[in-house]
Amino acid sequence: MARKRKSKASGPEGGPAGKGSPKGGAASPKRGQAATAPPAPTSALWEWTKTILFAVVLFLVVRTFLLQSFYISSGSMENTLLVGDVLMVNKVAYGAPIPGTHARLPGYKDPQRDEIAIFRPSWEPDVDVVKRVIGVPGDTLSMRDGTLIRNGKPQVEPYVVHDSTVPDETHPWMVWQYQFLAPGVDRKTYRPTLENWGPIVVPPHKYFVMGDNREHSLDSRFWGFLDRSRFEGKLAFLYWSYDTSSPRPLPFLTSVRWSRIGDSPGK
Repeated sequence: MARKRKSKASGPEGGPAGKGSPKGGAASPKRGQAATAPPAPTSALWEWTKTILFAVVLFLVVRTFLLQSFYISSGSMENTLLVGDVLMVNKVAYGAPIPGTHARLPGYKDPQRDEIAIFRPSWEPDVDVVKRVIGVPGDTLSMRDGTLIRNGKPQVEPYVVHDSTVPDETHPWMVWQYQFLAPGVDRKTYRPTLENWGPIVVPPHKYFVMGDNREHSLDSRFWGFLDRSRFEGKLAFLYWSYDTSSPRPLPFLTSVRWSRIGDSPGK
């Protein structure tokens, strides 16, 4: 009688087990079914790159056309704004300038009296400056003994700081005022000083700005009117503030003025 031949052990699909079979008994792909390839490393890298690029572009768009931070480095707006305040500036309000052009996006308002605005003066186009809007086109402005008079009415300005130790003197830069004196002012005897000047008339598309720290502010009294196109935006709120004179290490973190954060001075 012929001996029966021993049958070889077969794998899960009936094929020979052992050499060439999946480890741990894992099922191999069925015939006609393509195996799924693992994601290529370059594909994950590209996804990260796209995410980073999108974040950068979004940041630049927001910073250029919507909101921008601004650090207070001088005391010309004390005590409304303090050195160490970090502002958020609303660039949508006045219409944000389009970089590299003389055009700007349309805004929903023009600068208004008593608003705190950020602008770039023509003589320093790369420097941001913050002041308070005092006069708009058509206003007649003057100052008598430090009191602002707008359109014939003395203004109550509780935010203004005066320094009586600074002499009330004239300045060579103030000669520009002669071109804009109101009718009836004697140009021969006119002698403007820091706290006594005008009346002058604000021309179309121009604005008059001053700092709240009146005796320590270089503003429109000296360098003249500001063109509408120079405005960057208006103050929205303070999102950080710290005491730069603090002796503590890292005053940005250790000397925070918590009570000022979220404040909207000038409104």
